[in-house]
Amino acid sequence: MASTDVLVIGGGQAGLAASAMLSRGGIDHVVLEREAVGGGWHRRWDSFTLVTPNWTVRLPGAEYDGPEPDGFMPRDEVVAHLDRYAERTGAPVVTGVEASEVTEHDGRYRIATTDGPYDARAVIVATGTFQRPKRPPIGAPAPDILDLHSSAYRNPDQLPPGGVLVVGSGQSGAQIAEELNEVGRPVTLAVGRAGRAPRRYRGRDAFRWLEAIGFMGRPKEALDSPAERFAANPHVSGKRGGHTLNLHRFAHDGIRLTGRLTGIDGRTVRFASDLTANLTSADQFATGLREGLDTFIAEAGVDAPPADPADDYEGRDGFDQPAIAELDLVAEGIGTILWSAGYARDFSWVKPARLDEYGYPIQRADYADSRGLYFLGLHFLHTQKSGLLYGVGDEAAAIAAHIAGRA
Repeated sequence: MASTDVLVIGGGQAGLAASAMLSRGGIDHVVLEREAVGGGWHRRWDSFTLVTPNWTVRLPGAEYDGPEPDGFMPRDEVVAHLDRYAERTGAPVVTGVEASEVTEHDGRYRIATTDGPYDARAVIVATGTFQRPKRPPIGAPAPDILDLHSSAYRNPDQLPPGGVLVVGSGQSGAQIAEELNEVGRPVTLAVGRAGRAPRRYRGRDAFRWLEAIGFMGRPKEALDSPAERFAANPHVSGKRGGHTLNLHRFAHDGIRLTGRLTGIDGRTVRFASDLTANLTSADQFATGLREGLDTFIAEAGVDAPPADPADDYEGRDGFDQPAIAELDLVAEGIGTILWSAGYARDFSWVKPARLDEYGYPIQRADYADSRGLYFLGLHFLHTQKSGLLYGVGDEAAAIAAHIAGRA
C-alpha cells in the first residue's frame, strides 16, 4: 500500500494549487489525476476560451502577468498554463489513476484507486463540480439522430450534416449555438432560465465591476436558497476579445428559439410554452445587474462613462418567431441533439464526508470540522469564486495552513 501524508484527488486547477501550497509548507503529498494534468480543461471544445478575463487567473505563484489582462485565454493556453505550473512547482502528479472510494481507517484515510490502495493522514478532494454529464430522463431520439452532450462536443465538423437542436441556454449552450450558427448550421435552441450579463458596461468588463462591488467574494450564506448554488451561469462569451450573448440577437441572426425541451419520442420532440417567460427572466437578470452597478457607481463616486447601448442588445426586431410546441426532427432536417443541461454531482464515494440535502459537501470556512478531509475547487463551496481560477488559490492556501497546523 502506498502511503503519503496528504493525498490530493484531482490534478486540475484546484489540485495543482493545493500541491503548490503543500510544497511551500514542506508537506509530503501525492496528486492523483485520472486524465492528464489540467483535468477537465482538456475536454472543452476546440474554440473554447475563458469567460472570466485573464487577470482573474490567480493560482499561487502563477498569477497572470501577460500582455492581455483583459483578454480571454483559449483552451490550449489554459492547459499549457497549468502544465507549466505543475512543472514549475514540482507537483507530484500521478496521471491515469482514478480514486473510487475514501474511507477512514485507524485515524487515517484509505483510498481505493485503479493503481491500488493509498493510505494518508489527510485527503483533499479536488475533483471539481462538473463531474458527470447530465441529461434529463425525458425520452430518447431515433438511432439515426446523434445524441451528444456538450462535454463531448469539439467542433461543428464533428456533427453529421443538417440542423442541430441545442438543449440549454447557459454559458456552454449559448456559446455552442452561436458557433454553429456562424458556420451556417441551422440551429434550434431550447431556452432555459439562465440569465444574461453584458460583457462590458460603462467602460469596464463586467468582471471588473463584480470584483469592485465584492460580488465574487460573497459567501454562500448570502444566497436566498442553497439551491441557487447550482443555477446556470449567465450567458456571456470570451471569444473574439469577449462579447455579450443575447437571445434576442440570436433570434435576429437566425437561431430558432423554443421553450424548454420536455419530451423526446424517436423523431418527435416537444417543448414547454415558457419561451417568453424565459426570455423575460434573462432580460430581468441583465437589467438588475446594470441597475446594481449604476447604484454602486453613483454611491461610490466612480468616474465612469454613461452606458453604451452597444454593450447589450435590447432590440427585439426580427423576433417574430411563432411559438413551437412540437417538431419532427427528420422533417426539420435536424441530425443532432446537443445537450447543455449541466452536470450531476456524486460524492457518495467519499464515505466520511458530510453532505447536505443536495449531495454537496458541508465544510466550514475555518476547516475546524474537517478531521483531515477537505474539499477544494467546488462552485460556491464557500464563496462565489470558490471553484474559479480567481479564488481557488486562496482556499488552497487556507487548507494547506490548516493541515500544517493539525500536524
